[in-house]
Amino acid sequence: MSQLIAMRLEAIRGEMASANLDAFIIPRADEYLGEYVPTHNERLHWATNFTGSAGLAIILKDKAAIFTDGRYTVQVRQQVDASLFGYESLTDTPQIDWLCDELPQGARIGFDPKLHTLAWYESAKMTLAKAQIDLVAVAQNPIDKHWLDRPTPATKPIRLFSNDSAGKTSQQKRSEIGALVKKAGADVALIAALDSFCWLLNIRGNDIPRLPVVLGTALLYANGDMTLFTDLAKLPSGIEAHVGEGVSFNTEASLADTLASMQGLKLLADPHSANAWAQTLARDAGAILVAAIDPVALPKAQKNPAELAGMRACHIRDGVAVSRFLAWLDNEVAAQRLHDEATLADKLESFRCEDPRYQEPSFDTISATGANAAMCHYNHNNGTPAVMTMDSIYLVDSGAQYLDGTTDVTRTIAIGNVTDEHKKMVTLVLKGHIALDQARFPKGTTGQQLDAFARQYLWQEGFDYDHGTGHGVGHFLSVHEGPQRIGKNVNAIALMPGMVLSNEPGYYRAGEFGIRLENLVVVQPCQALQGAEREIYEFDALTLIPMDTRLIDKQLLTTAEIAWLNRYHAKVFDTLAPLMSEAELAWLTQATRPL
Repeated sequence: MSQLIAMRLEAIRGEMASANLDAFIIPRADEYLGEYVPTHNERLHWATNFTGSAGLAIILKDKAAIFTDGRYTVQVRQQVDASLFGYESLTDTPQIDWLCDELPQGARIGFDPKLHTLAWYESAKMTLAKAQIDLVAVAQNPIDKHWLDRPTPATKPIRLFSNDSAGKTSQQKRSEIGALVKKAGADVALIAALDSFCWLLNIRGNDIPRLPVVLGTALLYANGDMTLFTDLAKLPSGIEAHVGEGVSFNTEASLADTLASMQGLKLLADPHSANAWAQTLARDAGAILVAAIDPVALPKAQKNPAELAGMRACHIRDGVAVSRFLAWLDNEVAAQRLHDEATLADKLESFRCEDPRYQEPSFDTISATGANAAMCHYNHNNGTPAVMTMDSIYLVDSGAQYLDGTTDVTRTIAIGNVTDEHKKMVTLVLKGHIALDQARFPKGTTGQQLDAFARQYLWQEGFDYDHGTGHGVGHFLSVHEGPQRIGKNVNAIALMPGMVLSNEPGYYRAGEFGIRLENLVVVQPCQALQGAEREIYEFDALTLIPMDTRLIDKQLLTTAEIAWLNRYHAKVFDTLAPLMSEAELAWLTQATRPL
């Protein structure tokens, strides 16, 4: 593999020389700039052999570097040849500053404008200009010229998503969002996020594993009319009637001509999520860019009653599937049958597969035993799956795409006897989970303001975790949906009724164990404070799966926290019991008994 990668680097450097470039930047991204990248767009993997979900490579004339975050410190060294690439931190080493240090004045850095946001481009260009270095957009990515065995894109047809399940027709949605475009002072909006235009048109797709979307880009006009640029071969019969009047379909290749004909139009686009190519092309053609958040993002995040009904229904079925897995797991451990992480992940999915509405995982299952769980985004597929050992803890973070909703849940499980330290740390995490679950907060509160609720008990003991506490979740769409989130980082998006988020505090001790307890919750008006002086919101848990009380130190819980756990488990039992077999019901009874 190293020889093959060396040949690919030589080919890239040949293209750099032809274009008089001193460096070329390869992000782990494609033109859609989403979290997931389909196989045929995995350019970073092609150039480096790195399979992680976050990274960037920079190729210079005589050296190269790969930048990854803390999740991939071990993996990048296993996959990427140190004789070809230096290892750098994606978070601690700003890549543009690194380039300024590596290159002389007058140097030229190539980049593919389709693979970077406009905000990144303008910031990078400004920084490099101070160092008298040019940032040069390439007309064709050099990797694409030499990727001769490039996989073919998915060809499955677009799926028409039920208007009843969606809660509104496409015409209703487009009219409402078009009005927002007009209110923002724009004539047309660039809808670059795949889940945004799928939500607008009530369609779903099969173009990207784990994410039921269609590849393409859309333009939404202020009057509600819309053009989708996509592979026309994927259009199913009846799509025109399904989406209603005012929608046209064109090839992706025709997007460039449309953007180039926008002289005088005001184009709303999100500079932080849409690619630089589309926005600069329109701007150079005389369009006036209106920088604003994707107008679909907030309405999509606020689930309507039909969407919430689907989310609640799929969480009940998902609760049955995961609980059946946990019952099976306890039985296997009791019989001293200890499986590896891959077998466990496959077994969990087998229970979900029994549901006819199940489609696929909503992300790659994190099945992590022992020290592997200390890597909060561990993937057993990146190496040899470890075998579970007795007297340890096992972390499983998994989710599902159902036709009526998306799930995401993490449970930490005792395998044999656990230590007092295990119990202490799990209980501190649980206390934070309960505190966030029980939070009441006024209208206008952001997730950043609530983040400390989940961390406070860890902080009191000198601990913390290095990931966000909560992310948004879509309705049979992205399991990581913005714009809302719960985390330390600045986020001005207020939490609003109908938003679904995760509540997932954790703790990770390198080389020993990892803990995370995750439920999905929905924001709703506070039932107990209706008519209060302020409009107050609260969370309601969607996830209905037992938490392992064998890992809880009751002495560290308050009376109120014990009451919360007992109420939660009573609700889990009452909801799932009618759907469980006799043997599984016995397990559920034990797993949800009052603490």
